[in-house]
Amino acid sequence: MDRQSRIAIVGYGPIGQHLTASLRGEWRDVVVGVRSPERLAPEAVPPGVQCVDWRSAVDRASVVILAVPHGAVADIVASWPAGIADRIVVDPTNPVALSPDGHIITGLDGSDTVGSRLAQLLPSAIVVRAFTHVMEELLAVRGRRQPGLWAMAIAGDDSSAKETVSELVKATGFVPVDIGGLADSAPLDPGGALFPQMFTVAGMKRRLLEGV
Repeated sequence: MDRQSRIAIVGYGPIGQHLTASLRGEWRDVVVGVRSPERLAPEAVPPGVQCVDWRSAVDRASVVILAVPHGAVADIVASWPAGIADRIVVDPTNPVALSPDGHIITGLDGSDTVGSRLAQLLPSAIVVRAFTHVMEELLAVRGRRQPGLWAMAIAGDDSSAKETVSELVKATGFVPVDIGGLADSAPLDPGGALFPQMFTVAGMKRRLLEGV
């Protein structure tokens, strides 16, 4: 990844805060985008990181991470800045629902994966699924405390974009594992074989082969 690239992190909850701190340390050029930047205290973001309106952040970046609840994705898509194309959009969002017997399942209707659905909604973007199957409280600590040990699955239809996102994953201390295209990314979604769990690289590959 070009270290001059700007990363926009849209949303500043636990995932957004962790990724901001991790990636800012590697590339420096990270901007946080939220709906109401004036409501976020200046000391809430690391030194040197700007906090701006999320549309402005998207406009200024080459990589956008949607660190928002899945319920906010529809509003973001509806308000996506006009004329924005070819942005890499990293989607870690998860529409979690429960089956009648209490199992975690995807909240999407139909057979689309989460990544495929977003790619349909944002056809001008290059969507990559990442940071999805590790619970946020573990995402914030395991990569930092045990770098190079835990695997992070990624999926996307553009090989160059996946290389870029792989570098972001490495910067957080995890090891990227490419599991294929967006149509193959169901294991990352709620109810999938990898969700919500942590694996070593070997353990992840074994789980994917088992398919359970």
